[in-house]
Amino acid sequence: MHLFKTIFTKNYHTLNNKSTGPLVSLLKSRSVIRFSGPDTIKFLQGLLTNDVKKFSELPSGTTSYLPTPNLPPVYVPPIYAAFLNPQGRFLYDLFLYRKPLGEEKLDGSGSGPGSDSGGDLELFADVDSSVLDELLLTFKRYRLRSKVEIDNVTEDFSCWQRFGGNLAEKSKGEEEPEAASVGWGPGVDHSAMSSSHGNDVGWQWFKDPRVDCLGLRGVFPSKETPPLVESDKETNELNYLLWRIENGVAEGSTEIPTGEAIPLEYNLAGLNAISFDKGCYVGQEFIARTHHRGVIRKRLLSLAFLDDSGKEVEQKVGPGSEVINTASGKKIGYVTTALGCRGLGVLRLEEAFKGSGSLTIQGQEGIKVEAIRPKWWPAEWFSEHQQHSAVA
Repeated sequence: MHLFKTIFTKNYHTLNNKSTGPLVSLLKSRSVIRFSGPDTIKFLQGLLTNDVKKFSELPSGTTSYLPTPNLPPVYVPPIYAAFLNPQGRFLYDLFLYRKPLGEEKLDGSGSGPGSDSGGDLELFADVDSSVLDELLLTFKRYRLRSKVEIDNVTEDFSCWQRFGGNLAEKSKGEEEPEAASVGWGPGVDHSAMSSSHGNDVGWQWFKDPRVDCLGLRGVFPSKETPPLVESDKETNELNYLLWRIENGVAEGSTEIPTGEAIPLEYNLAGLNAISFDKGCYVGQEFIARTHHRGVIRKRLLSLAFLDDSGKEVEQKVGPGSEVINTASGKKIGYVTTALGCRGLGVLRLEEAFKGSGSLTIQGQEGIKVEAIRPKWWPAEWFSEHQQHSAVA
């Protein structure tokens, strides 16, 4: 795809070019599953790290768009959550969506509430395609006598992401120029702009539930192009991967190693994947103990790979490479994901920010590693390692 080649051969700087507007990617790395049945909420509440009970509540006063026949005036936002093993290690991540109920929208005439009410609640989730079969088997193993159906609907639905440009700076979807241009006349058609964010049966773009800088995410019917997708802005999923790398966010069971990763070290609490107020779930004891201990000594960071002159080097570092602090001679972590001259890695914070130019790749001393603190990090995370260093 031409746009992808343009970005890829320019070290991806086009991703931060606000004049190009947001890009959009079909996420082939994600599959869509559906949970349905009267026990859906109860079943997921006992398994996942986040509070799924929010989906059973009526939408609050969180305004989304102007009322239109295809979109509700208020909505239940998607939830990001993780499924852990009993030892509290990461297994899978899920983005959960609740499709608006008929009575929450206007009818076709726009004069009253919709009529397609009734039936059991359905939740859709986009999950890592590489572990889809294993994930389905694990969920069904926990189902026992719960009245919940778990179906693979990947052929019917696809996951998409809009990101980059100035999209992260927009607090409301209706401020986007792509949406504002929809309608008739020289002024802004707010109703048309609102309607443009969803298709004719209620599937819509949502703000990414993790952090604002990641843009918008949504599940849409596979045979349709989602709203607000322009052909010249559709790009390869690798550019979305790069966008996440630059923002220090891992996704899926490859970047967050299944059965090994400690969720708090991969910043899942800061990415709104964990509720510390809900009841019990699988692996909760370890998460609560680690959280209340107060200090996370290792965290996932964004990395840049440079040569001795400070120039970026591409395709020289792979996942699993060990990061060494040459000043102390200690191994301080490892690379988890690499793409071009950028990557993600879990590093000891006490060592990661000590001095410029002191981090290298084990066995590749000519490659320097720069650890980058993501802008979305809470201030207390950065001060944690400073306090720990002072005590030490």
